[in-house]
Amino acid sequence: MLLFSAALIAGLILLVLSSDKFIEHAALVAEKLNVSPIVIGITLVALGTSAPEMVVSAIAALDNAPGIAVGNVIGSNIANIGLVFGATLVLAAVPINGSLVKKEIPLVLGVTILAGVLLLDQALSVTDGIILIIAFFVVLFLLLRNSGNLEDELTGELPEDDGGSVTRSVLIAIAGLAVLIGSSKLLVWGAVGIASALGVSDLVIGLTIVAIGTSLPELAASITSVRKGHHDIAIGNVLGSNIFNLATVLPLPALIAPGMIEATVINRDYWWMLGFTLLFALAVIVYSKHRSVSIPRWFAIPLLGGYGAYLYLLAVSG
Repeated sequence: MLLFSAALIAGLILLVLSSDKFIEHAALVAEKLNVSPIVIGITLVALGTSAPEMVVSAIAALDNAPGIAVGNVIGSNIANIGLVFGATLVLAAVPINGSLVKKEIPLVLGVTILAGVLLLDQALSVTDGIILIIAFFVVLFLLLRNSGNLEDELTGELPEDDGGSVTRSVLIAIAGLAVLIGSSKLLVWGAVGIASALGVSDLVIGLTIVAIGTSLPELAASITSVRKGHHDIAIGNVLGSNIFNLATVLPLPALIAPGMIEATVINRDYWWMLGFTLLFALAVIVYSKHRSVSIPRWFAIPLLGGYGAYLYLLAVSG
């Protein structure tokens, strides 16, 4: 048990560190090879919000641990709203950009509902994976259509040239990817071992420990953004991560190891994810109707309280 716990903790730490390095230097390589900034920006956003979840879910699917692969996605989306955004609101009220109601909120609700429809048969098939990937490209198209501001934001997020050679950035990116894969393997091994030792399903471990761990980058980014006064980025992190988790991470177990999933995924966990998503969307819609009004700090209470209630439910139900 101690060895499994050490492996999981070490895997989480290395996962977060290697993910940042891999994404940063992969973007630098693309910049130095004169790849279009908007293409790099889109890729950076997709990878930046979901790289840990992507690799962990892929490794879990390859290791025949579909519960961790699926639980990681659903648990991360729940944690992003309940834990990450809830903790962000503890620090400061978050102002609302009215444009979110017209584009991002409908997209996150649409992708969430689509995922629920695909999971209704308690299975993930190759067809489900393909549908979600198609949804990912539709989301990108809708986000980019008539959105010059988004293009500016995407290109503005690119890392500054570090003055190093392309070869150096390639080597660092490869090293980062290698550590990312290795740490994910270590994390999954530790998570499966803990689940076995505690007598709980790997789904519960994926929904809790693994999901919280892979949501740490979003938590760090949101808290840093609020402290720097960039409050709108906090909401963008949650929306972007939740959309890409469902549209790019959930397809991985469907394509790598299609098959049946635990009934509790659709009977219990999906409804919690949908409930948190609807609560988040309602807050954005309500407070966007008032100019210069932010989501108040007290709204952290239902978010963190709800997340605590969900963890308690998992603990007592196993």
